Amino acid sequence: MSTEKETPVRLEQSSLDEKADTAKHIDLEQDPTDTPEWRAKERKIVKRLDMTLMPMVWILYLFNYLDRNNIAQARLNSFEEDLGLVAENFNTAVSILNVGYMLAQLPSNMILTRVRPHLYLPLCAALWSCVSASTAATHTYGGLVAVRFCLGIVEAPFFPGAFYVMSCWYTRKELALRTAVLYSGLVLATAFSGLIAAGIFAGLDGVRGLAGWRWLFILEGLGSFTAAIVAMFVIPDYPDSKTGSGRWLFTEEEKKFAADRIIRDRVSQPEADRSVWYGLRLAAKDYRTWIFVLMLCSNHTAYGFNNFFPTILKGFHLGSTTVTLLLTAPPYLVGAVVSFLVAYSSDRNNERGYHISVPMAVAMIGFIISISTTRIPARYFASFLYTSGCFSANAMVYTWAAGTLNQTPEKRACATAMVNLLSQLGNIWSPYFFPGSDGPRYTMAFLLMLGFSVISICCCLAMKLGLRRDNEKLLRQGEEEGRAIVLYTL
Repeated sequence: MSTEKETPVRLEQSSLDEKADTAKHIDLEQDPTDTPEWRAKERKIVKRLDMTLMPMVWILYLFNYLDRNNIAQARLNSFEEDLGLVAENFNTAVSILNVGYMLAQLPSNMILTRVRPHLYLPLCAALWSCVSASTAATHTYGGLVAVRFCLGIVEAPFFPGAFYVMSCWYTRKELALRTAVLYSGLVLATAFSGLIAAGIFAGLDGVRGLAGWRWLFILEGLGSFTAAIVAMFVIPDYPDSKTGSGRWLFTEEEKKFAADRIIRDRVSQPEADRSVWYGLRLAAKDYRTWIFVLMLCSNHTAYGFNNFFPTILKGFHLGSTTVTLLLTAPPYLVGAVVSFLVAYSSDRNNERGYHISVPMAVAMIGFIISISTTRIPARYFASFLYTSGCFSANAMVYTWAAGTLNQTPEKRACATAMVNLLSQLGNIWSPYFFPGSDGPRYTMAFLLMLGFSVISICCCLAMKLGLRRDNEKLLRQGEEEGRAIVLYTL
C-alpha cells in the first residue's frame, strides 16, 4: 500500500500546466523529497503503519459499526415485540444515537490533540462495548432510547479520532486509499452483520431463556471489548510523541522524518497559532468547512437506507429471515471492492471531486430504478448501485476535507470533527423517511435520497471551482516570492 511522495508542487488542473511547471522548479535543489533516499525512508515508515495502525483501527471501526447497526438485524427477530415498540418507536431508537454522537464528537477531537490516542481511542471502544452489550438487558422503549443515546456519546470519538491520527502519519497522496480501507470496516460490518445475526438467531434463539437478538448484542459487545484491549498496545500516538507503540515501531530519527514529511505535505499557507481554540476558529471561519458539511450531510442522508436495508429486502419476499439476512451481504461486499477501486484511482490521479460525484451519480441510478419498478430482480440489482455509490463517496469526502482544511493539525482536527458532526443530521432525519405505512416500496424515501444525492454532486462541483481559484492565487504567490508551493487537491 506504500506510495511515493510527489514533488512539492503537483498541478491539480490541466489549464495551469505551464505555471505549475515554473513553480515546480523553483528552489528544487533545496527539496529533499525528490530523492531515492527520501522515498526509501517513506516506504519504510508507511509499511510499518500499514502493518500496525491500519489493521487495528480497521478492526475497531468494524466493531464500532457492528455495535451501532445490529439494531437493524435485531428487528428481524423478536426485538420489537419484546420491547413493545409501536409506530415510529424503532425509527426514533435509530435516530437518537446520532444526537449523542453529535454532542460528543467535536469536544472529543479537540481533546484528542492533547492526549494519548493509544489510550483514549481504545478506552472509548471498551466503553461503547459495555453500553452496546447492555442493550440486551433492556425491556422497555424508554430503556432502549436511553441506551442508544449513551451509545452515540461513547462511539462518537472513534471515527473522527482514528481519521485524525491517520492524517498525522499519512500524506494526502496516501490517505484516500487508507481511508477507503478504514471505511471498508463499516461496509464489511454491514455486510457480515446479517450473516452473524443469521447464525445467532438460528443457533442461540431461546438459549438460557434469552431471545436471539439479546445474544447478538452480548456477543458483539464482547468481541469489541477484546479488540479494545489489544489496541492499547498497537496504536501509535503522534510522530512527536514518546508514548504508544511508536516507541518500538520507530527510532527518534524516523519519527522526526515522519513529522517533517507531514509538514511538507500541507497546502502552502502562512504559519498559524497552534492552540486548539484558534484551530476551531479557523475551521469555523473557512467557507470550505461548510461546503464539506453540506456535502457529507447530503451523502449521509442518501445513505439513510442502511439501517432499513434488511427491512427493504424483507419486502422483496425472497425467503425466510435467514435467507433475507444472507442476501444483505452481497451488495455491501461489492460496495467494499468498488470503494477500494475508487480510492486507488483518486490517489493515483490526485483528484477528489469527480471521485465523489461519479459514485453519487451511480447511486442516483439505483434510487431511480427502485422508484420506477416493482420487479424484484431490478430492485435488488439497484441495491448494488446505491450501496456501492454511497459508500465510495462517503470515504472520499473525509479524505478531501482533511487534505483541504489542514493549515494546522488543530484546524484539521476541529474541521474534520465539525464536518462529521454536523453531517450526522442526515442520520437523524433519514430514519423518518421510512414509515412502516410506506413499505415495502418506500417511494418517498428513495425520492428524498435521490434529491440529496443531487445536492452532494452540486457541492462537489462548487468545491472544485473554489479550490481551482485558490490554486491560481497560490501559484501567483509562489512566482512572486520565488518559492515552491503545494496546491489543493481538486
